[in-house]
Amino acid sequence: MAPPVLVEHPPVVLFGYDSSPFTNKVRLALRLKRIPFSYIPVPSMLPRPILTSTFALTYRKIPVLAIGREIYCDTSLIIEALEHFFPASAGWGTVYPKFEGVDEWVYRGLARGFASFWVDRPLFRTTTGLIPASVWTSPFGTDRSQLIGHTLDAAKLGAKIPANLSNLDLHLSLLEPTLKSSTWAIPTPSPSLADLSLYYQLRWGIDIAAGKGVYNLTGGATTDEGDDVAAQVFSEARYPGVWRWFHAFEAHIAGLPDLETTLAPEAAEWKSALGNSRLLPDDLLLVPASADQHPILDLQRGLVPGVAVAVAPDDTGRDDPTLGTLVKIGIEEVVIKPTERGELDVRLHFPRLGFVVKIVEGSRL
Repeated sequence: MAPPVLVEHPPVVLFGYDSSPFTNKVRLALRLKRIPFSYIPVPSMLPRPILTSTFALTYRKIPVLAIGREIYCDTSLIIEALEHFFPASAGWGTVYPKFEGVDEWVYRGLARGFASFWVDRPLFRTTTGLIPASVWTSPFGTDRSQLIGHTLDAAKLGAKIPANLSNLDLHLSLLEPTLKSSTWAIPTPSPSLADLSLYYQLRWGIDIAAGKGVYNLTGGATTDEGDDVAAQVFSEARYPGVWRWFHAFEAHIAGLPDLETTLAPEAAEWKSALGNSRLLPDDLLLVPASADQHPILDLQRGLVPGVAVAVAPDDTGRDDPTLGTLVKIGIEEVVIKPTERGELDVRLHFPRLGFVVKIVEGSRL
């Protein structure tokens, strides 16, 4: 099915790098939804001048997605924004296909929780533990030490690969009964967020364990070579259900049109397209949630429009907060105008779950 033609369809621009699993998570969502987008490759390590100069964005994680001049950070919010602004009701694809036969059951929260709190966290820690030790001796290792807040010891991390393979085996064992009994992770007619989330993480883990993509990951400091380490636990013989599901998802994705256009960071067209886009009106600024902002709790903390705030992840990257003026805050999302001015006048959107929003000292209204 071809994507619908919308008169005021804002340009969609994804910033990431090829060996980033989370970049590929958003690529999969865009492909499932059949949304045309521009892809701008950025370095796997700081600095990323195209993001700081264009958007005054100091947030150091990847990917970042621009929908016009609204800039979304973290895949949990990025995918919800795509689902909202490019709805199935307008002819776009969806990451939440209808659960057949049970009209009243909405599985969206369950799929989001599975993606964010199983796949993106414990499973990601496991697959990251399969990265070849040589990667950690490169500049990438130094960069990630700064992100995490402590030195990464390549020898110790290499010695932990067998333990992480055992952990991967455990994850696959937990998944096998479900994937063996159903076409997709949730009994939907086509893949959902649960499927794309699990697939991107397994695909990346299998590849990175074999050294595929480490050249891109390390900025050319290492070569793409290694052994197929994950094959010790992920095989058709050991986990036939996961194996069948994995290849069924790959076949499904391959059957969809590829609407990605790769552009160089210095290309003028993507920046011009974003610059000509309108900012969203305040009443449409937040992705809808199931509840309104709590009437008291944020007010008690001084989180009101116009106050200066710092926004940072609650895990890695806490020492690199994004500073700005609070524009709007909801139960699931916070929107700020960056303190510094970039080439484009933008708003920065962050999820609240997994992030900390703090008042900048001395800025209470």
